[in-house]
Amino acid sequence: MALEVEDGTGKATAESFISVTDASTYHTARGNAAWAALASDAVREQCLRKATDYMEQVYRSRWQGCRVSETQALSWPRYSVVVEGYLVDDASVPDAVKRACAELALKASSADLAPDLTQGVVREQIGPIAVEYDKNSPQATRYRAIDAMLAPFLTSGGGCSVKLVRT
Repeated sequence: MALEVEDGTGKATAESFISVTDASTYHTARGNAAWAALASDAVREQCLRKATDYMEQVYRSRWQGCRVSETQALSWPRYSVVVEGYLVDDASVPDAVKRACAELALKASSADLAPDLTQGVVREQIGPIAVEYDKNSPQATRYRAIDAMLAPFLTSGGGCSVKLVRT
């Protein structure tokens, strides 16, 4: 099945924020040879679906603005999104969102983006080898580069946010 890419129209069947071609161009420009080394475009499509699923799970309630349609499959396009004082086109998926999806797809090619969590080990010793984990470190993997890419599009509150201006 061909990958259905969101084009800014609010597709009800969209599965990814970026196409395989655009993700490949992105990774080639950055020298990410691991993307080109994947077995096929079908595998790349699977990685993009996983990346989009992850973005929907993690960022869906944190995006600025509101979805443009009740029937759209993904969080973008959105209206009332303001970045650095400029209104983001509500008939588009921002390039930063596409790039973040491409980055996460590369990570998804070699690891589970949202693995199940278990109780952290505080201390384990087998013979002379001992392991003790930092009690204050996060249990889940955080993708700081992705968070930084998407930060301008996120809000600290949950749900649909619209700025009200008194006239």
